[in-house]
Amino acid sequence: QVQLVESGGGLVQPGGSLRLSCAASGSFFSIYAMGWYRQAPGKQRELIAPIKGGGSTGVADSVKGRFTISRDNAKNTVYLQMNSLKPEDTAVYYCNRDRDPLYSWGQGTQVTVSS
Repeated sequence: QVQLVESGGGLVQPGGSLRLSCAASGSFFSIYAMGWYRQAPGKQRELIAPIKGGGSTGVADSVKGRFTISRDNAKNTVYLQMNSLKPEDTAVYYCNRDRDPLYSWGQGTQVTVSS
């Protein structure tokens, strides 16, 4: 059973930056495409940045040019570098596979963008 542990969130002012990390337990991490999701209050969870095992990436239009996903397969870790943060980026951020079957969700990490 793979466990996912997200970290790195916090309170940041508009225009600021954060780097999120997602540590995954288990074997064969490098095989699977992963992704960062977020869930804002009152909204559904959405995939915002996928990354394949080999490192090719995608990004949702809402965060294009501001967020970058990366991974370190040797550390079983996926990262999300978030720059130029906006209040509308406020959400709980999660990582998981980018498609079914998903792993069990971790606890997520709260990101709040506010002055």
